[in-house]
Amino acid sequence: MSLDNRIQVYEVGLRDGLQNEAAFVPTDDKLKLAGMLADAGLRRIELTSFVSPRWIPQLADHAELTRRVEKRPGVSFSALVPNLQGLESAKASGLEEVAVFMSVTESHSKKNINKTVAQALEVLAEVSHAAIASGLRVRGYLSTVFGCPYEGKVDPEKVIELVHALLAMGVYEVSLGDTIGVANPRQVGSVVRRLLTEVPAEKLALHMHDTRGTALANVLAGLDAGIRTFDSAFGGLGGCPYAPGASGNLATEDLVYMLREMDCETGIDLERLVDASMHITSLIGRTLPSKVLQAEIAQRQKREKAEEKRGRQGPLAAASGGQR
Repeated sequence: MSLDNRIQVYEVGLRDGLQNEAAFVPTDDKLKLAGMLADAGLRRIELTSFVSPRWIPQLADHAELTRRVEKRPGVSFSALVPNLQGLESAKASGLEEVAVFMSVTESHSKKNINKTVAQALEVLAEVSHAAIASGLRVRGYLSTVFGCPYEGKVDPEKVIELVHALLAMGVYEVSLGDTIGVANPRQVGSVVRRLLTEVPAEKLALHMHDTRGTALANVLAGLDAGIRTFDSAFGGLGGCPYAPGASGNLATEDLVYMLREMDCETGIDLERLVDASMHITSLIGRTLPSKVLQAEIAQRQKREKAEEKRGRQGPLAAASGGQR
């Protein structure tokens, strides 16, 4: 597999991850996590969503969070906006990028946002045009690309039609979502290659869920087909509250480790990324699904035990290799 070694990772854990946690993570902790993720080298970070607190109370602090986050050179912070009201709030916070979202299938669209696909397109066009006119970049999410929890298989031609519609309204990049984690590598490769006959690769990203353990395999299929941007969530947080069984985004640690071992360049420091995931673990009080995170925690514990043992021996004994 011939690869362009520069891969972009789009971090969605603070939004797509925390919106699925039962407990509200305090704003100050979210701010600390945003800083830790930026310190780890992530350059595209989605902070929150400007939706009604009635629907997603975990993100009720969206205005304060986006207003207070430390803006950094080279780091793009963004937020999801469902309508013009959300866009106005995002603009007031000083963000330079927003994201819009819709589903491929009618059933998921109605369950998720109570709109038909056609109605959703109208809203997205209105929001995108207003955002671009204000100087903001707009990213687009397309859900249920590889399977729908209500309709099953999805026609790739419908996906292509909606990708064209999103790009026509000025969206700079469309993230293709495996919302319920049913995609397989052959399917991902086929859909992506079909899209790339009409759409440049730099206009597309993949957002894979690891519900059935296939996310990394699907990333490889996307890489092989030509995709160079992938969404992920630190620790493997997240899912979709309106898609039954969709638990767990692709973990950023797992993605970064695999890419690093394949000599791909992400610019992300895995140790610092693990620090961020360990911090959120302590806040939400549960083990996160990232395999690499668990392996790194085990290695740290092993090193700590070894250091404690050397400390008990005393500096001279440790330096000489122990008692003789």
